[in-house]
Amino acid sequence: MSPRPTQRVLIVDDERPILLTLEALLGRHGYLAEAARTAAEGLKCATRIENRPNLVLLDIGLPDASGLEVLTKIKQQAADVQVIVLTAQDSLSNAIDSIKLGAFHFISKPYAPEELLSLMKRACEQQALVREAATLREETRELKALLRDAEARVGPTQHVSRSRRMVEIEEFIARVAPSEANVLITGESGTGKEVAANLIHAKSHRSHGPMVKLNCAALPQQMIEGELFGYVKGAFTGAVNDFPGMIAAAQGGTLFLDEIADMPASLQTRFLRVLQEREFRPLGSTKTLRADFRLIAATNQPIARAVRDGVLRADLYYRLNTFQIELPPLRDRRDDIAPLVDLFLRRFASEAGRTTLPRLTAETLARLHDYPWPGNVRELQNAVQYAFVLGKDDVITEEQLPREIFRSADTHDGQLPAWDYLGHHGPSSVGLAGPAGSESSDRRSAAAALAASLNLEDRERQAILQALAQTNGNKLRAAKILGIHRPTLYNKLKRLGIEEQVKF
Repeated sequence: MSPRPTQRVLIVDDERPILLTLEALLGRHGYLAEAARTAAEGLKCATRIENRPNLVLLDIGLPDASGLEVLTKIKQQAADVQVIVLTAQDSLSNAIDSIKLGAFHFISKPYAPEELLSLMKRACEQQALVREAATLREETRELKALLRDAEARVGPTQHVSRSRRMVEIEEFIARVAPSEANVLITGESGTGKEVAANLIHAKSHRSHGPMVKLNCAALPQQMIEGELFGYVKGAFTGAVNDFPGMIAAAQGGTLFLDEIADMPASLQTRFLRVLQEREFRPLGSTKTLRADFRLIAATNQPIARAVRDGVLRADLYYRLNTFQIELPPLRDRRDDIAPLVDLFLRRFASEAGRTTLPRLTAETLARLHDYPWPGNVRELQNAVQYAFVLGKDDVITEEQLPREIFRSADTHDGQLPAWDYLGHHGPSSVGLAGPAGSESSDRRSAAAALAASLNLEDRERQAILQALAQTNGNKLRAAKILGIHRPTLYNKLKRLGIEEQVKF
């Protein structure tokens, strides 16, 4: 398969026949090739801001400077650019030195085209991972800045609860937070697990320290270990600088691992040792460091089944589960809907610089109260923001709510929506509404009967199959419909045997 045309390759070699041959070869395989015949020209092209290459094919023997000098400067000024060194057979020592300086690999002349293309493909994949990691770190910094701004406006742990269950949970948190004990938070997506983690940290003796957060389902498996443990320069291809990692960043504070059940099994074993020994070692390092953090973990998976199926190691679960907090779905604590709506309206009004809050009609509040909220508090927040932004006056009517909520008395064309298979109650937010009336009521009754006849795994399988059917097999959109991360969906497809069962 040819690479994406956005993959740019810079060829730095002073031999014109080699340049022409490589340009023709790469062009036939979908690369955008560019040539430079001197070290100075090559360095300028490799480190420019716009149209920077993904990969550099660098000859060691250049007329105006050593290729190793060029490699060093490229890695200093454009660390994410991958470099494959082209070397003569008699310069193996230079090739080894190039690896130490950060080159992805080296290849000796003369080389087979297939060998070079295979090496280039791997280098471009590595470069994509490096750039993705840098982007994620930058987004994390931006999100932390936004969080600090939001906390300045509404308070870092502002939590409103009227339901008895949530009041009990907040009282439990107040007792548990001052301890050093690990806490495991469970509950469906959108129920407020991160809010609860923030509350525990704020009420703990470590509140003066950092709260470092890592979503185990949001990163490729190859990257999680490095992000968590950190690494030293040269630990692996592309590790051109030291990176302390999340454990080190959480020293003296709290480490929050979201979607802990999505952590790779091999990494669970290593992290368990950190919890037992309270020490860790960055990748590629021989130095053992002290681990001083309070752990809070969270998952939206049924925890007993995750342990039973081997998704979460039993010994890690027992280490995590000193205290467990199970957050109820919003549909089971409807007394909290009105105060949450008020909180969100105040927040959005503050962000918009408005001094008055819009008023909800009784019908609107009733509609919000009766809706099943498959996306829980996160979906409620989005619905309130939708109505706040699109509302034309100081009164929010039910017609100004998102379509799936306004028409929530209907069902989707006689079919069970995905959340029904998961045992939820009420209509789905992911389909077109069907006709209202007794026929709709009959369909809901049939849906409830079918849902009751299925065990939990059957419901999960049916939910995933329907989400995939609705999206024509698009796994990213299906994951959004189901309210889970895409890596979590892949794990479920494999565990439930759906991967090979369905073709779209």
